[in-house]
Parts: sequence; structure tokens; C-alpha cells
Amino acid sequence: MSSPRKYDLKPSVTPSSNLFWFIKEGIKLDLSEPSELDMYVQQIITRGGTEDIKDLLKSVDSKRLKESLERIKHFIPDEVKGFWEDFINGSHQ
Repeated sequence: MSSPRKYDLKPSVTPSSNLFWFIKEGIKLDLSEPSELDMYVQQIITRGGTEDIKDLLKSVDSKRLKESLERIKHFIPDEVKGFWEDFINGSHQ
């Protein structure tokens, strides 16, 4: 059996009800599913605080974060998109 990749270590999360008020409490998001990952990333980067961002970075590796940002780029403000693109392309490649 091969060892898990970094992003396989936390394939699901229980999102905060403060940010994900529209999801039934206690539901886990499967971050291996692109649509659930994209929803999680979009909500965190547009509405989350420092702790939410830290949790995001622990749950999603930079490659998958970059892929998600590419898919959701039309749904997030340009300033937010620019910040995360700079962050990923800078010190976290």
C-alpha cells in the first residue's frame, strides 16, 4: 500500500456553521470532490477569517488550491483572486 499524499491526509472537513450556514450542521464536505472543494475554497477565501484560512491551508495543498481557484475565478472578486494567485505562485509552489 502506498503512503498517502499530503492532500489525502484530510479528505473531508466539517465546515463552520458561521461560514456555511446554508449547509445542514454536522455535514462533512468531501474535499476530494471538485465541486465540494470549490465551494469550500470560495466560501473560506471570500468570507473566512484567519483561523478559517489556516484550516484551509492545512486541508488543501497548493496544487489543488490553485486548481480550485482556476475553476472558481469568475465567482470571486478580482482582489481576492489576485491575492491568492500571488500567494500560491510566490512562496508556496
